[in-house]
Amino acid sequence: MGADFGYRGERLGLPQEGPGSIAPLGRRFGALFIDWAVCMVIAYGLLAGGDQQAAGNWALGIFLVMSLLTVGTVGSTPGKRILGLRVIAEDGGRLGVVRVVLRSVLLLLVIPAIVWDRDSRGLHDRLARAVQVRI
Repeated sequence: MGADFGYRGERLGLPQEGPGSIAPLGRRFGALFIDWAVCMVIAYGLLAGGDQQAAGNWALGIFLVMSLLTVGTVGSTPGKRILGLRVIAEDGGRLGVVRVVLRSVLLLLVIPAIVWDRDSRGLHDRLARAVQVRI
């Protein structure tokens, strides 16, 4: 029989509020919006030659590279950093390269990111054994 946990992140050993607690969904969506906007500006301005369709396609690749580089090194994309969030391993450490790649690719597929568990973690985070927390 499973234990009854009272708040998001409790079963992961995270605090209920403050630094290290589960990142709120609003901030996570805000960070994604900021990151996507940055990728679209870069794609449109530097790579797509003014073609909006091409910019969208280029933005996916830029988003993947940005995610791999930033989450893989400092644990935060620019949007996450601005909104005070970080991606960490379930054990509190950094994600290894393989888990960053897995998480980033699954995030681009969208569906894994919108299937959540009771801790508000997307399937992409669960499979990569990652958690988004407040800084």
